Amino acid sequence: MVIAIDGPAGAGKSTVARAVADALGFTYLDSGAMYRCVALATLQTGIDLDDAEAVGRVARGARVDFNGDRVLLDGADVSDEIRAPEVSEAASHVSVHPEVREAMVERQRALIESGDYVAEGRDIGTVVSPGAPLKVFLTASPEERARRRAAESGEDPHAVVVALSARDSRDREREHGALRPAEDSVEIDTTGLDVAQVTARVIDLARERGLAPA
Repeated sequence: MVIAIDGPAGAGKSTVARAVADALGFTYLDSGAMYRCVALATLQTGIDLDDAEAVGRVARGARVDFNGDRVLLDGADVSDEIRAPEVSEAASHVSVHPEVREAMVERQRALIESGDYVAEGRDIGTVVSPGAPLKVFLTASPEERARRRAAESGEDPHAVVVALSARDSRDREREHGALRPAEDSVEIDTTGLDVAQVTARVIDLARERGLAPA
């Protein structure tokens, strides 16, 4: 069973999903980390990010695992490396390739079938698990999202606004796994809300659906 949390970059998906998973005793699944691993592996090999066939081979051959909050790529802990700005940007590029998405979606579905998960990403509720009993779509104003990202990365907030805008366009316009809320998702605008407030809202939704004890 899975609680799906989708939304654009900087909306608070990762922090909220991890907090909800901890509160409910579920396993946290960071789908974005999987694409970041493919991006990192692609950058390390020097393959053209736009070479769909070559990047697809990288995705199919990459062994991505989770050990608590740590992310492993072929057995190596890359939790910090995959958060670098250049890897984030590369992940947005490689994730548009159908070959990459097929490999990652297959892996995500296999994980979800094995237990109770809170999975976050951009297409969990629309592609990976359209039958999820609870789908949440987190949003926030562009300025709030940029502020959060800049605080994490140390980048200039204006530069982050520009980068997020370009990334949003790519994510919404891509042919496979486009960023959009599922028709039956609950949309939560996190602008001005702290993590505890958003987490409490998601937990309340889970309880309303009988997915967690009252």
